[in-house]
Amino acid sequence: MTSDVYQFPVAISRLSEGESSREPQNMRAIKWLLDQPGRSVVVVTPQKQFHGDSLKRLLAQPGVLHLSWKGFSTGSLAGRRVLYAWPDRQHLNGLWGEEADALVVIEWNESETAEWIEDANPAQLLRGETVPPAAAASVPEPREPLPNGVDGILEHIAAMAAGYSSGLKWNEEDKLKADMMNRPDRWLPITPEQVRAKCRELGMRPNDIDTVVGFLQRRKDGGRFNVQSSYRTFHFN
Repeated sequence: MTSDVYQFPVAISRLSEGESSREPQNMRAIKWLLDQPGRSVVVVTPQKQFHGDSLKRLLAQPGVLHLSWKGFSTGSLAGRRVLYAWPDRQHLNGLWGEEADALVVIEWNESETAEWIEDANPAQLLRGETVPPAAAASVPEPREPLPNGVDGILEHIAAMAAGYSSGLKWNEEDKLKADMMNRPDRWLPITPEQVRAKCRELGMRPNDIDTVVGFLQRRKDGGRFNVQSSYRTFHFN
C-alpha cells in the first residue's frame, strides 16, 4: 500500500534529465508493472493509435487488454494490473476508489500529475533510480481554521459527499452556491487555495474538490449561479 487512497502498489514513470526519447520511460513502467503480483494486464492510452514500440510489444502479448479514453469506464480496471499512459488531471481524478491489483502511470505533463502524486504517494520510476513512496508524516502540520464558519461548511459538504458512491449531489452543490451568493461577506476573505487545502485534508474526492473550488473561483471572478427555487434564499447558519 502506498497511500490511504490506493490500497495497492502504485508507481509513476517520469521522464528523466538527459532523456530525449519516451521509450526508456515507457520501458520502466512496463518492467515495474510486470514485476507486480496480480492478474491480467490492461493498458490505457488516450487513443487507440499511439507512438511507442515497447507499449505495442506489450499489447501484442496474449491476454493484454487495450483501452482508450473513448467509451472508457474505470470499472474495467478492477482486479487487473493497469498501465495508464499519459493521463490528464481529469482522468487521474477518475481513478479514485478503483480496486486494481497494481497501477503504473506514465507521466506526460508534470502539471497534470502534481496533485495526484501528493494524494497517491507512488513510487517514482526515474532513470537509474526508483524513489520509494514517502513515509507518512507522524504529526500533520497545523493549519489555521478558516473564518466565518467556512471550516464547518466544508466539513458538512465533505461528510455528505462521502455518503454517496458518486460524490457530491446537486442539492448540496446548490446549497453551497446559494450560500456563496447570499453571504458574500462570509467568503470574501477565503481563497480558492485555502478551500482546496481544507477539502484535501477532509479526504474529498478530487472531482468534488475541483467542483467546490470552482464555485468559489467563479464568485471571485464576479460570476453568479442559477440554483433551484427551493434553495435560492438558503444560507448556512
